[in-house]
Amino acid sequence: MKGIGKTLLLIGATSDIGRATALIYAEAGWDVLLVGRRRVAVQREADDISARTGAHVMVHELDILATSRFEEFMSSISALPETAVCVVGDLGEQFRAEQDLEHAATVMRTNFEGPALLIGLLAERFAARGSGTIVGISSVAGERGRASNYVYGAAKAGLTAFLSGLRNRLSRSGVRVLTVKPGFVRTRMTDGMKLPPLLTAEPREVAQKIFAAAEGGRGGDVVYVRAIWRPLMTMIRSIPEPIFKRLRL
Repeated sequence: MKGIGKTLLLIGATSDIGRATALIYAEAGWDVLLVGRRRVAVQREADDISARTGAHVMVHELDILATSRFEEFMSSISALPETAVCVVGDLGEQFRAEQDLEHAATVMRTNFEGPALLIGLLAERFAARGSGTIVGISSVAGERGRASNYVYGAAKAGLTAFLSGLRNRLSRSGVRVLTVKPGFVRTRMTDGMKLPPLLTAEPREVAQKIFAAAEGGRGGDVVYVRAIWRPLMTMIRSIPEPIFKRLRL
């Protein structure tokens, strides 16, 4: 396929949503730079996407927890992409996080610290250029703390707030900052969970929403993959705390 001269930077390339998003962009004629923790796994995804679409797909190895390497990573990119999408996330185990500080720290750093710091570096370079789109994948879990996943939810709440502040600061810079909240998604991370069909998206559905919002301007700055999540989360946020404490969520 002949490229259109635009590049997507996809951070979290071996995740189900990451793979689907990279494929959507490649099908649209974009070059793709895949970034992930294990080069062999990232290269496998790159080879598959290239074979399916004919797109030019590059790879880079980077661990989202290796924050000391972020500046080096940025310097290694030959040209800034037009769009950067960060889909990094780790649900972790709530009960384990309550007992194991190292596990809790990993969940928090994977879902907030690492993505926020890397997105921040990208944003500064995009702002200096005066253009670009940044997409961060957050979660409805960050809208109100629930007993079943508040460590993960707290980290995603931090990322949501970071993206909101960044969007506010860069609103006149020519840089767009989007927050995407997929809700439940049928992925390896949720394998084995009983998910409600009405609220559960497929990875390609999420990818299509990302592309439509980032490149088509559809969905606004904060995108719920399934529209039902917006009123549902408004209702959950409005429940008085004395009542909320009695709910098993």
